[in-house]
Amino acid sequence: MRVTLTEMHWLDEHQQLSLSELVQISGLTEKELRQLADYGVITPLDPDAASWTFSSDRVTMARIACRLRHDFDLDTQGLAVALTLIERVHELEERLRQLSARLPQVAP
Repeated sequence: MRVTLTEMHWLDEHQQLSLSELVQISGLTEKELRQLADYGVITPLDPDAASWTFSSDRVTMARIACRLRHDFDLDTQGLAVALTLIERVHELEERLRQLSARLPQVAP
């Protein structure tokens, strides 16, 4: 029998995380997160601040980046491209949902 331990973090949408907290939660290194921030993919709330903080919604993207890095052995540049495309797909899906909601519903 195999037992898998899972760690959960409950995040409020208004919660902010420090760089070290995002490193711990995401599984990425600080260097990787800094590089992804340089590429504009996982951006801190204030890039000019002495210590970076991130909105809690960046945790999802950081965790996806960690899985992509592990599963496909991507470097940070590859991660940046993949994350940009994933984010674009999410935006388009949301736009499609909004447009679909405007259409009259047809009864079967």
